[in-house]
Amino acid sequence: MSTSTFDPFRGLDRTFDRLFNDSLRGTTGNAIMPMDLYRSGESFVAHIDLPGVDPGSIDIDVEDRTLTVRAERTGPEEEGAQWLSRERPTGTFARQLSLGRGLALDRIEADYRDGVLSLKIPVAEEAKPRKISVSHAGSHQAIGSSSDKSSGNGSDSGSDASSGTGSDTGSDEAQRHAAV
Repeated sequence: MSTSTFDPFRGLDRTFDRLFNDSLRGTTGNAIMPMDLYRSGESFVAHIDLPGVDPGSIDIDVEDRTLTVRAERTGPEEEGAQWLSRERPTGTFARQLSLGRGLALDRIEADYRDGVLSLKIPVAEEAKPRKISVSHAGSHQAIGSSSDKSSGNGSDSGSDASSGTGSDTGSDEAQRHAAV
């Protein structure tokens, strides 16, 4: 009678090894493309590793706020070769990025150098922060000025601030319209 020891992890080890090795070999057809993504000033920048990819096979498209990058790497086809090790993934690779609102999708730039695809995605003008001027109705003075001048008691005797008939009324009116 023979005895065998029971190993509860033996099946799990085999499964893990099979899954891990298959993913390294790229047998699924789609391999993950490592990416760095950051914001620099008024643009988002993505660097995606695509070593050994023919630049002519790179396809980038945007549809419904989803950016898709596809590329293909072919392996050497050696007729009659007996492979001892084949670890470099080949085939078609794809990566998708969901893009938020406020990006200028029509101005995306792409560059491929030294095996790295760089994408520059600018922020749209309407999404950039901006200052809005506030005009004060009923007064031609800047907010925060002294009340002596607004009541007509100040030393500015050349204009009538309350009636709007002073010499600088036209420029105040122009500033109010320019701010809007």
